[in-house]
Amino acid sequence: MKTAQSSQKRYADKRRRELEFAVGDHVFVKIAPMKSVMRFDENAKLSPRFKGSFDFLKKIGTLAYRVALPPMLLTPNMSYKERPTQILDRQERRLRNKVIHMVKVKWINHSEEEATWKTETDMRSSYPELLDKS
Repeated sequence: MKTAQSSQKRYADKRRRELEFAVGDHVFVKIAPMKSVMRFDENAKLSPRFKGSFDFLKKIGTLAYRVALPPMLLTPNMSYKERPTQILDRQERRLRNKVIHMVKVKWINHSEEEATWKTETDMRSSYPELLDKS
């Protein structure tokens, strides 16, 4: 185990480089999406990983930096919650041993072509009022 760990460390250290920034440099900020915010697509594969470029102002700690952010990023609540408006269709997907009930959901500010399929149990737990009226 020790040999494997040391060889992995050697491999990682070859590609690692120390970064030093000077005041006035332009940097990109890595974006870490919050887990509680529901994105429309829920697939973060194509979402941007970095935002920038921002002016580097000062070094605070060994890995902490102060960066000049634009005013739109300084707002306290930047979250956007997508809300469903109606159920367009229902479907049963059959597996070997069970049946999964699916619903096609139209979301607010999106067209019917952008509707997504969700499991009925997930929608019932998140939006029970929507399934009760349909």
